[in-house]
Amino acid sequence: MTLKHVRAACVAAALLVGCTRPSTHSAGPVAAGNASRGTLQIVGGGPQPPELVRHFVELAGGPGRAKIVVFAMASADGEASGEEKAADFRTLGASARSLWLTRQQADGDSVVAIVDSATGIWFGGGDQVLLTRALRGSRIEEAIRRRYASGAVVGGTSAGAAVMSAVMITGDERRPGGARRDTSLAFVTIEAGDVVTDTGFALIGNAIVDQHFVRRRRHNRLISLVIEREPHLGVGIDESTALLVHPDGRWTVEGASVAVIYDARRAAVRRDTTLGASDIRMHVLPAGSTFDPRTGVASLPRLH
Repeated sequence: MTLKHVRAACVAAALLVGCTRPSTHSAGPVAAGNASRGTLQIVGGGPQPPELVRHFVELAGGPGRAKIVVFAMASADGEASGEEKAADFRTLGASARSLWLTRQQADGDSVVAIVDSATGIWFGGGDQVLLTRALRGSRIEEAIRRRYASGAVVGGTSAGAAVMSAVMITGDERRPGGARRDTSLAFVTIEAGDVVTDTGFALIGNAIVDQHFVRRRRHNRLISLVIEREPHLGVGIDESTALLVHPDGRWTVEGASVAVIYDARRAAVRRDTTLGASDIRMHVLPAGSTFDPRTGVASLPRLH
């Protein structure tokens, strides 16, 4: 299903919760944080439109040249789903295989050699903590970084999107329901220390990534982290939608829905149990939109 482009207008929003002695982040957006020469295709989960899969193969070199490695350890049935994903890539003319690895196996010479020749690397969905547990600090993680620095495309969906940033959202919450504790509710507050994070692969170093964003109403948790944690820039990618991070650091959106950006790098903030901020910039970006994290400038596509 294709989303019709909305009327061109960048959306800016100021969020304010209290205002006693606010602090202000250092003026101006931070550096782009992606000196690597590869491309990231970060998909927000859900059904993946065929054009996104084809584009990933093209970024990996195209039919007959793309060599793609799939890592699906985030899912309990990842051995099967990883093979299915590899088969999808092969249908489009790529050479593709799935590697199902334990942490110990992720240091093996033979599997590192496979990744060292890859032009594309794909992370499947599931539980992002399982994926980082299997690969973080391993020789495979080092090989993925080398390939990305050499121009390979790295992509992932759902949990495979969450692992892309340095600050990785785990999906867990410390105080469901806030002061009125209710474990049936998820992320209904904007509070300090509530969102549980871990360390991701930091392939995108200048933003915190969230996924299934609009469909699962995950605004509160990303807003909380953007106020609370560096780099004070977050992107929530909706289902069936991808954020492309280009080698020069620019972002573009492709797919069926939107990516939502919260930029608090120039915001005044109050860090209390209840977080507060003013002058957070918000952008709602459909397919064809661009964002430059170095300048903080977003642009929407023209209507046809």
